[in-house]
This record gives sequence, C-alpha cells and structure tokens, in this order.
Amino acid sequence: AALDCAEGGLEVVLVEKKSSIGGRMAQLDKTFPTVDCSICILGPKMVDVGQHERITIYSYSEIEDISGYVGKYTVKIRRKATYVDWTKCTGCGLCMEKCPSKKAYDYHNEGIAYTTAINIPFPQAIPKKARIDPEYCRQFTKGKCGVCAKVCPVGAINYEMEDEIITEEVGAIIVATGYGLLDIGELGEYGAGRYPDVITGIQYERLLNASGPTQGHIVRPSNGKEPRRVVFISCAGSRDPSLGRPYCSNFCCMYIAKQAILTKDHLPDAEVYVFYMDIRSPSKGYEEFVRRAQQEYGVQYIRGRVSRVYPKGGRMMVKGVDTLLGIQVEVEADLVILATAATAAPGAEELAEKLRISYDEYGFYMESHPKLRPVETNTSGVFLAGACQGPKDIPASVAQGSAAASKVLALFSRDQLESDPQIAQVRELRCVGCLKCADTCPFQAIEEKELPGGKVVAHVIETVCQGCGLCTATCPTGAIQLQQFTDNQLIAEVEALCQAWRERSSG
Repeated sequence: AALDCAEGGLEVVLVEKKSSIGGRMAQLDKTFPTVDCSICILGPKMVDVGQHERITIYSYSEIEDISGYVGKYTVKIRRKATYVDWTKCTGCGLCMEKCPSKKAYDYHNEGIAYTTAINIPFPQAIPKKARIDPEYCRQFTKGKCGVCAKVCPVGAINYEMEDEIITEEVGAIIVATGYGLLDIGELGEYGAGRYPDVITGIQYERLLNASGPTQGHIVRPSNGKEPRRVVFISCAGSRDPSLGRPYCSNFCCMYIAKQAILTKDHLPDAEVYVFYMDIRSPSKGYEEFVRRAQQEYGVQYIRGRVSRVYPKGGRMMVKGVDTLLGIQVEVEADLVILATAATAAPGAEELAEKLRISYDEYGFYMESHPKLRPVETNTSGVFLAGACQGPKDIPASVAQGSAAASKVLALFSRDQLESDPQIAQVRELRCVGCLKCADTCPFQAIEEKELPGGKVVAHVIETVCQGCGLCTATCPTGAIQLQQFTDNQLIAEVEALCQAWRERSSG
C-alpha cells in the first residue's frame, strides 16, 4: 500500500510498531502454495520502501493521538526510545557481538532462542539499526556496563534517550496493523507453555528457517535431537466457541500442509500426522497443494479433534478421535505443533478509538460494507488493508493493500473533496447546550460552540459528520436534525404518500 501510494505521487508516512518493517511475513521460511522463500520475495520490497524518496518510516513507534478529518488529519506519533542514535548507527553489529547480556527475549524468533540486550531483529531488517532492550541491558538493570558505548565506532549509543513525540499532517490513513496470535496459556489441554516439545506454528516456522536459531535444522527443544514423529494440531483455539473464537483463522490449513511438506523435505524418514476438523483450501492451487502433502509426501491426515497432549516416557502422547472411523486414537510424538488462532493485533481496540472506526466482537476492524466497500471504514479517509480486518493470507492482504492505495489515490485525484449534504444541522435557537449529541456521536463530529451573549450550543463539524443520525435520536429538544431528513420533511413525505394512496383507492 505504501509503495503504491508513493508511486502514485503521494508523500507517505509509514508508522511501524516494531523496530523493523516486514511484519509476520519476515518471520516465515517459505510461502504456500509455491514453497518459495518468504524473505526473497519480501526483502526487495522492504528495501524499496526504505529507499523510496516519498516514504518516511517511523519504526519502533506508536500512534499517540489522531484528530481532524479527511484531507486534514493531525497524527501524533510516539517514537519510542531505542537508546541508539539511528542517524549515526551503521548496523555494523559490533555492539551485538560484544554485548555481555545474551539472555534477552528474542521476539523475532518467538522466544525459542535468546538474543543480546542490544540487537538488530534480523539480517534483512529495514531500517537495519540496533536497539537496546532496557529490560535486559545491564546498564539499565544494574547501573553499570557500557560495553556497547565503548565499542561503537560512531558513538551512536545514548543511554539518556527519551521518547519523542512527532506530529504529521496527513490527508488519509491506511490501517494495516496485521494480526496477533492466541496466548498459548489458553490451550492448557495441549500442554502449551508447559512442555518444551509442544510449540506453535510460528515457532516451528523459525525452526525451519535457515536464518533461525537452529539454521533450519528441525530439532526437539527439549533435547536438541531430530524428531522421528511430528504431529500437527489444527484449529488450536479457532472454531472454538468455548474460547470465544468461533471463527476460522483462514490460513492455518494451508500453512500446516506447507510445514508438513517441509518437514518431510528436511526429515524424509520422519512420520508426519495432522489432526484436523475440516480442510479449508479455497484459493487457487490450494487444494492441489494439500493433496500433494497427502499423496506425494505421505502426510497422514486424521479427521478429529485432539482432547489431550501429555508426556509419557520422554515423548508426547497425543490423544484424540478419528471421526471418520469412529475410534479413539493415540499417537506417540516427539514434536507437537499447534496451529494457534489468529487474533486481533494487540492494542487494536485502543487504536480504533483514536481512529473513530468500528470493530467487531473479536477486535477486528469493520469495513463500511462487506461487498461494496470492503476496504473503507465508517470514517471518511480511513481505509483497511490486510489481516487487521480479519484473518487472511498473503495474496489477499497484498490485494487489499493495493485496493486501499487505489482508494487513497482516487480520493486525492481532484483538487477539492466533495462532502455528503446529508449531515446533521443544529437549530441554535432550540439547542439548550446539553451536548448529549456530542457524547453519542461515534465520529466526534460535534463540539461545543459559544454564541455572542455566552449561550453554549452544539456545533457540527461538517467535514467529519457521516450523517448516521444518532444525534437526532438522542437530542431531547429536537434541535439537531439531518439535512433533507428533518421531521417536517419526513412528515410531508408520509402525508404525500398517504394522499396518493387515498386518491388511488377512491378512484
């Protein structure tokens, strides 16, 4: 989306929560159904974004506040302290090499490995700059160390750095915050978080990756040995009303098939089992890909849910049921991979409040219309792209990103913007200034206005109002009405219809 907008001649501000752009795709080893290298596809695009003259990247940043309206949004961005001056840092990595604190949590590897307190998340990171994690840095936890400051050849380390607030004026906003993953603590029946040989799909992705902690060698986290039998459990938290997530996570069936194929490529003699509820492979080449896993690679699919995973004799016992045969089954496994549910991104609801957009009961952002306006929101100038709207795979996310960019380009293809005339209007003589309408308005389109003489009334910001009519229903005095839909106009329409019906009936 950023590249499409920039190529269309617009100036783009890209705000990234992590220290590098790339999102989930940067963590993947291969992509389905072509099984090609993920970073080989993504890396050049990341470089294009980083080097584009019309794109400004604020990584390791968050949205602090948003005000204004389409064509004139004011966005306050909190650029969090990295304790490294990125205008000086060259990404040489000498600080990482010399850092004595080597037990920091590795977010890029999803906690299956450690990293240094000062680190660059992965080799292809954009921007490729170091960041200090104060939770693990000895300079912050013990008040003494300073090794990175001593070895840095350009003097980029700054332990006194503080968060910075940056203000940007923008005309439109594309929300592409991605998705989160279910907390494995909610999957107690599978032993997730308790047994080291029960891991999530994204953690297994890092094991498969040649740039991961094991250089692509599949090993059991418990003992470092190659597994002889691997079990995948689909819908771990998805399609489960008891966990409050009855929806399908969309891409799990396919990445399980991909990981099963890669497992057989790495370990040809290993046995691979997949417990599944239903196989959902609706896109181009997907069904053929699943059949390839079954027929060409010999992956054994068992239709049924797993009830329990527990250790026994140094291995993991997977207990479930085969609903096709109507029998209970137990599989003794060395490694168990959970296809955990995709959830709304952390902080999605708070961001929605700032953007004044709607979200569903699961935290995913809602489009204006599911068929006719799938990338637009109920706030003018705010568009959706990717899995922030709901779980979707890479092709769908890319397509929606380009669709959102095209909407932005179309919006600013004219010198002036047109506003809908069907907006609220305040009759100031009748308004008593209670401002119940302002409390009700989901778009913050109503503000307080003081008239000559000191009387306070409600005032509608015409460019922000969406004409939803909530304020008219709330107003106790009938002082606020929708233009072209006032009480008098509606009564006149009804009377005209009734008169026409009476004339037809009598004639």
